[in-house]
Amino acid sequence: MVRVRLNVAERREELLRAAVEQIEIRGVSSVRIADVASVLGVSNALVLYHFSTKEKLVAGAFAYAAEADLAQLRKLLAHRTTAVRRLRSAVRWYAPTGQAKGWRLWIEGWAAALRDPALREVAGDLDQRWKSELAKVIEEGATAGEFRCADPRSAAWRLTALLDGLAVQMTSYAGPLSRTTMLRWTDEALARELGIGRAALTASPGRAPSRGD
Repeated sequence: MVRVRLNVAERREELLRAAVEQIEIRGVSSVRIADVASVLGVSNALVLYHFSTKEKLVAGAFAYAAEADLAQLRKLLAHRTTAVRRLRSAVRWYAPTGQAKGWRLWIEGWAAALRDPALREVAGDLDQRWKSELAKVIEEGATAGEFRCADPRSAAWRLTALLDGLAVQMTSYAGPLSRTTMLRWTDEALARELGIGRAALTASPGRAPSRGD
């Protein structure tokens, strides 16, 4: 089979996609440079040319996966509707029952970051950017009078901490919670942070949710 010649950027993206897939299959500790090379039909030397160590390849793979999710998050938060609706859409997408990043990949990454400074730096930076995007829309909605939230940054931290914790339970322990229960808890947490009732989360765009709805 004749391989198409790729430029540097295209080759790096191909390697990163393959690395993400292999990490999800094998785990961070078990994945090897050879696994990524083999699945693409290239040499180990080619992978090492672009990523001089396994650690750099793994850190790059996590950054690649997270950037894709950040792009999707920004797309959801940019919709022309109320801040409440945008936040609910984003939070439910991020939840363990949604279509966000493969939670197994991220749980592997969190564990590996305890021992890998490069991965810890990448994961920490991306985590802060994720929280910042949520906090920005929470602040926007509070300023517009849709709800009350005195500390958007703390609200974003609490929401993501809850969702991360639920992801660990559901992924690591094959939790018995149903999708309905998970999404109800997600809605309840968001409503609590915004100081509104759950019913206000699904209010029509033309109606500003009020406290106690």
